[in-house]
Amino acid sequence: MSTDFQRARTALGARLLELRTEGGLTGRQLATRLGWTQSKVSKLETGKQTATPEDLAAWAEGVGKPGAASELKARLLGAESSYRSWRRQLAAGHRPRQDEGIEQSRRTSLTRAFESARVPGLLQTPDYARALLTMAADFAGSPKDTKEAVRARMRRQEVLYEPGRAFEFIVWESALHARVAAPAVMAAQLDRLTGLVGLDTIKFGVIPLSAPLRRTPAHAFWIYDRDRVIVEMINAEMWLDDPADIARYEKAFAWLAETAVYGQRAQRVITAVRASLGRN
Repeated sequence: MSTDFQRARTALGARLLELRTEGGLTGRQLATRLGWTQSKVSKLETGKQTATPEDLAAWAEGVGKPGAASELKARLLGAESSYRSWRRQLAAGHRPRQDEGIEQSRRTSLTRAFESARVPGLLQTPDYARALLTMAADFAGSPKDTKEAVRARMRRQEVLYEPGRAFEFIVWESALHARVAAPAVMAAQLDRLTGLVGLDTIKFGVIPLSAPLRRTPAHAFWIYDRDRVIVEMINAEMWLDDPADIARYEKAFAWLAETAVYGQRAQRVITAVRASLGRN
């Protein structure tokens, strides 16, 4: 969990405590009034549990200050502007998150991305994307709107061909080997990558498994201009806009780029991986 998010959650908890004491209630009394356990009240006040909008509305009613609900929800939104849980993002399926990605790409001139375990979404074939999104929905237990989500991901790829945009992608070779789909789907995906190498708007690099690393590929991340970095984790996405954070990820990208191969050398790596599909 990010320090910024925890700090914001702790501040929200302090405000909840303030409202409760102003209302003349003990933690036990408020818990009884709301039908909660006393431990839930304590965890919310100490920042050990993240409140839901429903929790905050109930709290405001419970302490006799329903008008405070909008303030509390605004505080929660501010905390989650950098920490976006998948549970909430995918409550209505993957399509809304894909639509948000379309808007993010349209606002960006230079997109830089590093992926260690899969092909970047902007470069995926429909079948490869379908396999990943189905897998993600199964894991998250979210609504399966896979068909609509795949269509949205393909629409997002239109930015690759728009003038005035540039893209730099680096993938660790392991991402090309990861069998997230049937061999035929993997082969088609690798063929597409081969065709994209050398496209004017795209700089595509591969870090060979045998390459000496100046920095280990800790996790995937995307840098949008110099405005935002998005880091995907198992339980949430981190949306970072602090200049110091962005500079650190730019440095990581530059170091990874030093060990990547491009052009014909990248094509040779992709071709070798594709050839291995028939041997396994």
